[in-house]
Parts: sequence; C-alpha cells; structure tokens
Amino acid sequence: VQLVESGGGLARPGESLRLSCAASGNIFNIHAMGWYRQAPGQERELVARITGNGRTTYADSVSGRFTISRINAENTVNLQMNSLNAEDTAIYYCNADISELFGGKIGPINDYWGQGTQVTVSS
Repeated sequence: VQLVESGGGLARPGESLRLSCAASGNIFNIHAMGWYRQAPGQERELVARITGNGRTTYADSVSGRFTISRINAENTVNLQMNSLNAEDTAIYYCNADISELFGGKIGPINDYWGQGTQVTVSS
C-alpha cells in the first residue's frame, strides 16, 4: 500500500491550499484517514481525521478553517486549508488505517503514512 500526497507549496497569510492523498495497492478497506503535520522542532500532531462513515475530528487550531473530506470510490482524502497563517507552516502527512486482501483473505488493519508534503505560509 502506498499513500501519495500532493498539493503542498507556498501560500501567503490568508490564502488557501488544498492537499490530496491517494491510496493505492491491494486494498480491501480503508477505515479512518487523516492528516498530521510536523513543524521544525515540534512533534507530529493531528490536524484532521475522518472515519469511514464520514465522522470528522479537527485540531482546535484549524477548526473552522480546514475541511477534511474523502472520496471512498477513489481511495482519496483531501484537506482544504483556508485562512492560512504562519503557524500552519509544516510538513503535512497523510495517514490511513487500511486492511489489505492477501490470497483471498482479509488481513489486519495496518497504519500507513505518506511521504509528506511541505506547506509554507509566508508573506
């Protein structure tokens, strides 16, 4: 299984960016998907998460500005980031809990991460 992120880059304060993450491989089912971020010198933190039935969770720092969504048929999760500020600067990582199909049998749920995409907010 691979998670590939796209959509990071440079934005000015107040602008918007949209991140996308596509999962591929021998996927049987994708359970929760989410976005985490890690700023220099900081620990990785949850940004937003969405369950298989669409229930969402947001960090307080992004609530009301960021929106997470997923397209189950395409194995993708997106993060719409509005009203960006300098504190949003970080590497953003896609995460997904995925069960795979092995020889006709459903495997356990494993935790997968993307390679990360840089988001820089600066004037």
